[in-house]
Amino acid sequence: MSAYMTTRAPATQATGQPEAREGVLTIAGDLPLHFGGTLRDVKVAWRLTGGRIEDAPIVAALGGISASRVVFSEAGTGSQGWWNGVVGRGCPVDADRFAILGFDFLGGSGDTTGPRAGDSHFPSISAFDQAEVLHRLIEHLGVARLHAIVGASYGGMVALAFAERYPDEVGHIVSISAADHTHPMATAWRSVQRAIVKHAAARGEGGEGLKLARALAMATYRSPAEFAARFSGPPTRTDHGFRFPVESYLFARGDAYAQRYVPEAFVCLSESIDLHVVEPGKIRVPTTLIGVIEDQLVPIADLRSLRDRVAAKCTLTELSSLYGHDAFLKEVDALRPVLAQALSGGIQS
Repeated sequence: MSAYMTTRAPATQATGQPEAREGVLTIAGDLPLHFGGTLRDVKVAWRLTGGRIEDAPIVAALGGISASRVVFSEAGTGSQGWWNGVVGRGCPVDADRFAILGFDFLGGSGDTTGPRAGDSHFPSISAFDQAEVLHRLIEHLGVARLHAIVGASYGGMVALAFAERYPDEVGHIVSISAADHTHPMATAWRSVQRAIVKHAAARGEGGEGLKLARALAMATYRSPAEFAARFSGPPTRTDHGFRFPVESYLFARGDAYAQRYVPEAFVCLSESIDLHVVEPGKIRVPTTLIGVIEDQLVPIADLRSLRDRVAAKCTLTELSSLYGHDAFLKEVDALRPVLAQALSGGIQS
């Protein structure tokens, strides 16, 4: 069952703004998990936004582990979207042309079922479990087939998992900075981040641990060239020694993150990234891959290999960006033509 509400008037009315519906779907009974065990009566928070949500092609937009069901900011609602510029009215993923579906990830900090503060026993979650949740969600909404899934980072992993498991339910997938498996070096960095959070949480300081883990993570999201350009200035002397410009940046970002997210949920979804494995030979959905040469977390060689092994038609666009792994949030102009091409199939201009 699901509850939903309309939060905006239809676009055809005087407001001219996209219509938005959101709700919480309850998956009654046990939900079997990919790595074993079950979750009972899972709740899935979702949001559907677009100019014509009753009849527009639906694109699911999925991001990193911090992303939410609010994909883009909508004027007059106070909503804060995580993919502004890429998704929205007149954007590469155009909310006037498509209905945009987002949901809070299972195991995350949003309103979908996940661990709460102090809960260290939440089961391990797979990208296949997220794909199952999306399958249940579109089934509930009466959607026979998604026009596309556009996923970045962890969302790209979920898109690949969905394509493997439910190839008849999506017309095209776009995976940005996500491959068929995680690189051991990226797992090394994230393993240390999770250990920091667990160590701190065991002492009742989970928020402080999350601050440190996020600071470390930020150093992997961007490129060395960007850090050299921004943070090459001299350190400043304090009462406790020296403080480096990059240090101030990292801990400011860590502080802000720790105020908004649940430490145990970060651990859950960080682990889910490192457990990710799909079989390219089972992906029979047309696929667009986008990789960034400077991405420290997803080497471009892994995406080239994935392109060559996907069973369906698959293209890879390679971008160069100082933003590294975070390019999917920043490089709107570079993404625009690639996304337009990927989403054009079956749509009349």
